[in-house]
Order: sequence, then C-alpha cells, then structure tokens
Amino acid sequence: MDKYMIQTPRLGLRRWSKEDLTPFAKMNKNSKVMEFFPHTLTDDESNSMVEKIEAHFDKYGFGFWAVELLDTGEFIGLIGLNIPSFKAQFTPCIEIGWRLSHEFWGEGYASEGAKACLDFGFNSLGLSEIFSFTAVVNKKSMKVMEKIGMEYVGDFLHPKIDKNHRLCKHVLYKISSR
Repeated sequence: MDKYMIQTPRLGLRRWSKEDLTPFAKMNKNSKVMEFFPHTLTDDESNSMVEKIEAHFDKYGFGFWAVELLDTGEFIGLIGLNIPSFKAQFTPCIEIGWRLSHEFWGEGYASEGAKACLDFGFNSLGLSEIFSFTAVVNKKSMKVMEKIGMEYVGDFLHPKIDKNHRLCKHVLYKISSR
C-alpha cells in the first residue's frame, strides 16, 4: 500500500510517524513559523498536537497530514483538513490549514498541497464547503487562501485567543464545491 494518502507532483501527504516528531517540534519552536500563533510550542506541546491529529484521523478518516518532499522524503510540515475545536458562528465546519518549515516558504508548496486537500475534501469526502481562517495580520496565509480559490467571508474574534491580543481578530475564508 502506498504510504501517501494524497500525492501532488512534488509532495506526499501521509499519516504521521515517530520520525516526524523532532522536525515538527523544531518547526514549532521557530518564531518565524509561529509568528501568527499565540506562542511557540515546546516539544511536549508539539508531540501532544501530533497525538490529537492522529486521534482526529482515527475518528474522522482525515486530518492534518504530515507533508514530505517526494524527491528527498524530507518532512516539511503539515497540510490538511480539520474540524475546529472552538465554537463560532461558522462552526461546526471543516477547515483547511497548513504550517510549513520556514526554509520551504515561497516555493508554492502550501497552495499545491492545499489544492490537493480541497480536491480530497470535495471528491472523496463529499464536502459541500471548506473554511479557512487566520489572524488578520497574516497576509501570506490569506494569499494562499485566495490562490486556492477561497473567498473572504468576514472577520471574527477567535474565541481561544484573549480579546486584547494582537492575533484575536481573524479573517474567515470559504470555498464551496464546484
């Protein structure tokens, strides 16, 4: 059986392995990668996140896949679909998201993997719509959202971030099945 659940010309998206924990923890300690999250993560927090991602896969059959470059097998981050754990006017819903190691930014990997995840969500899971959100100051992620065909829906205050925090105000994007 092929180890990839989703494959693009340059990327393989798969379930997580123990070998992913160290590079994922390193990525989550990088202040540039985590600029639009409330804080960097410790090794334990990163490992716990992977456990939650894997539990999501076990329960729903999809989640944030570990992403590696096909030509080298190198782990570069995560891209995938998730059910957010907070309540907002648009939840429950399925979100698409990504987080890549800084050295792999600007190569089009996020949009390439995200497009494949949208295809999976619409064609394999039968979803009618997929959302994405980020802090209003995260212009790079908004650019990816627009590049993959998502449309701006509005703003909201993220309920898990203090209302006085600079990252509390978020933008919401959506795409519907074609």
